[in-house]
Amino acid sequence: MIELQWPWLLWILPLPLLLRWLLPARTIAAQAALKVPFLEDFGASETRVVSNNRRWPLWLALVAWSCLVVAAARPQWLGEPLEQAVSGRDLMLAVDVSGSMQEEDFLLGKQRVDRLTAIKQVAGDFIQRRIGDRLGLILFGTRAFLHVPLTFDRKTVQTLLDEAFIGITEDDPKTSIGDAIGLAIKRLQDQKDASRVLILLTDGANTAGELTPLKAAELAADAKLKIYTIGIGADEVLVRSLFGTRRVNPSADLDEKTLTAIADTTGGHYFRARNTEELERIYRMLDQLEPVEKDKQYFRPRSELFYWPLSLALLLAGWLSLVRLRLT
Repeated sequence: MIELQWPWLLWILPLPLLLRWLLPARTIAAQAALKVPFLEDFGASETRVVSNNRRWPLWLALVAWSCLVVAAARPQWLGEPLEQAVSGRDLMLAVDVSGSMQEEDFLLGKQRVDRLTAIKQVAGDFIQRRIGDRLGLILFGTRAFLHVPLTFDRKTVQTLLDEAFIGITEDDPKTSIGDAIGLAIKRLQDQKDASRVLILLTDGANTAGELTPLKAAELAADAKLKIYTIGIGADEVLVRSLFGTRRVNPSADLDEKTLTAIADTTGGHYFRARNTEELERIYRMLDQLEPVEKDKQYFRPRSELFYWPLSLALLLAGWLSLVRLRLT
């Protein structure tokens, strides 16, 4: 449907007629005339020509004025209403990109992949389900940095997560869990209390940074930031060597005690992801713990149409100006 943004401007449509009625008529200066004794023979044709020559420019001028007023009223085309789900939740993902994340103890289909690749796959599906949430991304290794600020653009968050790689922060394979939490507190401190959520994924212990994880958890609790921690890595894998096959624990460095304490201090939960299936199940549980609220709001796309009547008005005005110049 078509809608006028400023319909009250239509009240000025009769303005030219009001001015013609209120203002005094222009006085025609006396001019020399040729007196013809048989003037009555030309009377009818002259009156008809003058009448026709004077009326059609007037009508075109009125059409041009009407188009100009309609353009000023700003006509718009309204599309079909589109439902939007808005929860008002600000959700930050903190992903470990230290050297230990290159351990290939996860399976995608039948292919063995490293831990970061598995996170990208599963977290990408989770990101696409968070309709209405503002999402952000923190990457941390030896240092923590904001990779994506809070945004409603889920596609951008997923794209930049896919582009992350192990060692993007520094080559040193250390982990700064406390600094990642501190950065999330800083970025979320100005948001609404009930909407602050951090999901932290790591496969090790805090070995770098200026802020300890437990101190960061206390600061997060004071800031009312809820943290869900996820420990990544299999409990055991089979390794072949010259002396046969042996079992090793690739998650020996995982500090589950600290991750559990972080979650408990902030009112969140600690999860353990030993494989891709468990990681997917954890993200499904997060959807239940932090559901997307379905506050129905509707948005109607608008397309501007004012340039059509404005163009017609300018064309008519230009044509009338040319005709006036030719007549003079």
